Amino acid sequence: MSYARNGSSTRANALGMRPMQERAYEKRGEQYLLIKSPPASGKSRALMFIALDKLHNQGLKQAIIVVPERTIGASFNDEPLSRNGFWADWTVAPKWNLCNAPGADNGGKVNSVSAFLASDDRVLVCTHATFRFAVERFGVEAFDDRLIAVDEFHHVSANPDNKLGLHLGAFIARDRVHVVAMTGSYFRGDAEAVLTPQDESRFDTVTYTYYEQLNGYEYLKQLDIGYFFYSGSYADDILKVLDPAEKTIVHIPSVNSRESTKDKIREVEHILHELGEWQGTDPLTGFQLVRTPDGRVLRIADLVDDEPGKRDRVSAALKDPGQKNNRDHVDIIIALGMAKEGFDWIWCEHALTVGYRSSLTEVVQIIGRATRDAPGKTRARFTNLIAEPDASEEAVAEAVNDTLKAIAASLLMEQVLAPRFEFKPKNPQSGPTPGYDYGEGGYDPNKTNVGFNEETGQFEIEINGLVAPKSEEAQRICQQDLNEVIAAFVQDKTTIERGLFDPELVPEELTQLRMGKIVKDKYPELDEEDREAIRQHAVAALNLTQQAKEAALEGFGGGSGGDGERTPNTAFVEGVRKFAMDVRELDIDLIDRINPFGEAYAILAKTMSEESLKDVAAVIGAKRINLTMEEARDLARRALRFKQERGRLPSINAPDAWEKRIAEGVAFLARMKAEAANG
Repeated sequence: MSYARNGSSTRANALGMRPMQERAYEKRGEQYLLIKSPPASGKSRALMFIALDKLHNQGLKQAIIVVPERTIGASFNDEPLSRNGFWADWTVAPKWNLCNAPGADNGGKVNSVSAFLASDDRVLVCTHATFRFAVERFGVEAFDDRLIAVDEFHHVSANPDNKLGLHLGAFIARDRVHVVAMTGSYFRGDAEAVLTPQDESRFDTVTYTYYEQLNGYEYLKQLDIGYFFYSGSYADDILKVLDPAEKTIVHIPSVNSRESTKDKIREVEHILHELGEWQGTDPLTGFQLVRTPDGRVLRIADLVDDEPGKRDRVSAALKDPGQKNNRDHVDIIIALGMAKEGFDWIWCEHALTVGYRSSLTEVVQIIGRATRDAPGKTRARFTNLIAEPDASEEAVAEAVNDTLKAIAASLLMEQVLAPRFEFKPKNPQSGPTPGYDYGEGGYDPNKTNVGFNEETGQFEIEINGLVAPKSEEAQRICQQDLNEVIAAFVQDKTTIERGLFDPELVPEELTQLRMGKIVKDKYPELDEEDREAIRQHAVAALNLTQQAKEAALEGFGGGSGGDGERTPNTAFVEGVRKFAMDVRELDIDLIDRINPFGEAYAILAKTMSEESLKDVAAVIGAKRINLTMEEARDLARRALRFKQERGRLPSINAPDAWEKRIAEGVAFLARMKAEAANG
């Protein structure tokens, strides 16, 4: 992905608010507000503006800011907002920032919450754990008429075992508090749902996309995402992807994972040895000093060695406010379970993760470490280093599974980082929208057009035959939640296996049948037409991103080296335009005929050894199954629609593979019914 660097996301308005904060502040009157915005976009300050308005102008008594871990509490320290034009300053009395207070979450700190609720002071900051214990002890009623602001909201879950999720449900049911929830990585398609659907529907959402954030930076103009396969021990291959000249955070694998050697200390020593000759430890910071073959001395922070004295010193040195703007303070950070969320090192250029991560939220958080803007930093990248499946291993099926999941995560990340799509059905009344650039020659009323708004980072794409969503809920899903649908689709095991490795696949089996089933399961309350609209919008978003990527990689030299920019516009925008121009007309049937995993397979074939690729295909091919009854019924419904549109039934001998597949579905269903009738 390459970006325009127009500087807009870092510019402030007359009240001192950046664009994302201004957008959130416009919704300050909402009782329940969910802010979805990338790391480093200024969520904590956005909350300060909103909280001050709720305290001064909306009659709320107090604001309670809840953060997942003590270190993040520092984001809510005093801020002289009036210096930049706002009408009040943000102040937190030292005794009410419980993240800095000693003692246990369930002891003295809960007593402090009680004292705060009885006081006239306005703002308290505490951890999720302290807040949970306080709600358990005092009940939700004790918090009436207050603002509860939950930072890093993805830690909440609708799972009955998640206490914070249960408390939140009780607060919403009582309906006497205001809630502002903030997160940079919000996937309901992740391991657990964050909120129950009925609770979530109460929230008004502010979305600020990764594209808007990165496009508006001053320095960073390119973000690369890739995966790299290795065999043997990852530490032997690490220098193939770890460039010692780049500021890097290495996340080594969890000790329970397949990639781990089960000796994390030895793994770190091995990485240090690969980088060069150990020169000892810096007495002040605790950083490891390593001389590279070219004579440079690298300063490496080891957060893996959890011996308390050692790690605390290294951790404190990384957080030293005096070194925040010193690019040379540290070169490489090696971590396990740390240096993810809320960890602010603006100079990080490369987030290198060893082993598959099951949580999309975690992947987003890790990538967020590298996407900060910093002087002289024009490129950032995320690399996932994954063990190549080995057919001789007993765990080959597990290895294949991890590979597929890593590909799914990278497909979804491409979607998260792309501009927003707004799809419109093409009809005789269609015309241009102000603020959109329709490319050379401008808007053409006689064909489907692609418009792009540089300022908002949004596409407007006309598609023939597109079904428009009717209900308010379906419109909301098409505007805000397509990534949720795409997450469910790319994480569906059967879908990705067939998309990558079934040589006989007819793409519509995925784009129409599988995606259709996912939308139906996800939104059973919607009618068929609205579900079809959502299905079409999700397939269009996924396939256009993949086609744009292919066009951008072809036209822009693969994004590595070079300047990566042909025009003030981005490679991705040019890629979408190129695809739209290469086809005669953009219509939904054409988009449905593209295998969404075609590009991922092309990259996989370049990255993985031919032997491993064959092994993976064999593992997946061995368990291929025929049609299920449900799929056959779905094909029969498609056959009915086919007949209505064309006036004839689909033919089993048709040259068109999808028509033939529909006819096979009807025949399969007829055979099953006949067999059932004959006992």
